[in-house]
Amino acid sequence: MLTPSLPRIASDYNVTIAEVSLVISLYTVFGTAVNPVIGKLGDIVGKKRVLIYVLVIYCVMVAVTSFASNFTILLVSRTVQGIGLGIFPLAFSLVREEFPRELVPRAQGILSAMFGAGAAFGLPLGALVANSYGWQANYHIALPFIVVLTVLIFYTVKESSVTDPNAKLDYVGATWLGVDLGAIVLGLSEGSTWGWTSLPVLGMVFGGFAFLVPLIVYERRVAEPILNLKLLGIRNVIVANVVGITSGAALFIAFQAISFQLELAPPSGYGFDILNTGIYLLPLAVAILIVAIPVGRLTPKYGVKPFLYLGSVLGALGFFLISTATTAAQIAEYLIVASAGLGMLLVATQNLLVLSVKKREMGLATSLNTVFRNIGSSLGAPIAGSLMTTFVAVYVIAGQKTSLPTHTAFHYAYYIAVAGFAVSLVIAFFAQEVMGKRAVAPVVDKPAEAPVA
Repeated sequence: MLTPSLPRIASDYNVTIAEVSLVISLYTVFGTAVNPVIGKLGDIVGKKRVLIYVLVIYCVMVAVTSFASNFTILLVSRTVQGIGLGIFPLAFSLVREEFPRELVPRAQGILSAMFGAGAAFGLPLGALVANSYGWQANYHIALPFIVVLTVLIFYTVKESSVTDPNAKLDYVGATWLGVDLGAIVLGLSEGSTWGWTSLPVLGMVFGGFAFLVPLIVYERRVAEPILNLKLLGIRNVIVANVVGITSGAALFIAFQAISFQLELAPPSGYGFDILNTGIYLLPLAVAILIVAIPVGRLTPKYGVKPFLYLGSVLGALGFFLISTATTAAQIAEYLIVASAGLGMLLVATQNLLVLSVKKREMGLATSLNTVFRNIGSSLGAPIAGSLMTTFVAVYVIAGQKTSLPTHTAFHYAYYIAVAGFAVSLVIAFFAQEVMGKRAVAPVVDKPAEAPVA
């Protein structure tokens, strides 16, 4: 909901485009950094309790953001607001604990549908509200809903049936991992703004990856590591995380390319405003809503892997078709195909993950999967940006020379998205089936030891 208002925010606070971009990137950076901690705390003290704490902090930060008197306060509140990225991993884990195994895919399908629909509906609604009442109104409208949801969760959602109160949080590893992940995501998010060859970007990206090596060495010696290599080494967890990176990167490459193609002036694009662009992107939400719930209902009978395959194929096909589109209407039509594939992948990947790990490790497993998705998403936008700054041409518009991306830039972005879904298809073949007739033996939790009086 905030994305359409970035130019207005830059004007209101008298900051540059580079500075205002931090409003989005720092949100993702902080959310990615704290996600493993949130997931691990959910496994230790209970996912509902942690979910309530996350929602309360998120609610306070939403209120502060809506009344931020200067840009510094806005950046701080938006950064801490990133804790909200931990809501979905906790929700997926609670569903896995509460529902019988055969009903888990149906519930995950509903959650995945809401996840995709919320993201897609936010763009046109956010633009409409911001244009009419100012960008702060989006927060004023959202705040009561967040409060009501927090109260409903407190009174209606059951606490985790599986907790491990004797476990300890790996504070050193959590801090180390958080700083590393934060540096990587911030460097990738701001590369196109600060310059890919600039010292800060190179230092954060390469430094972040380099310092993961000694972290792995350290975590091997910790009894209960935050970077659980044994958990990350499970075959289906590897598949879910790799698919998260590839599909996340593919989606954001294509999403950014489509947005620019719709908004840029002809002959590069179609000259739409933000509101009309959001309307043309609505098929993304509609297709995910239509597909995700039936996929959840069919998974117990047919298994997870067929939808991993079909989702990858439809995603690749949809973005290939978009590369051939000659009108904005065709882009919207073909986006339905790609989004249907994305919806299948969302549901299938979550089910593959939560049905492959022990209940007492689900919070950490789903949170780390969110980290991989965020890294993939952070890769997508700068790749698309680099293509649109590399393949450019000079056009004369209203008597003035203007440099704009060529159609080649958009085509390459869609081709890379196709390749991302193709990689997801190949990776899916290595997954072990968790539902249906070909399912392997389900993961069984050992009963927790009773705490010492």
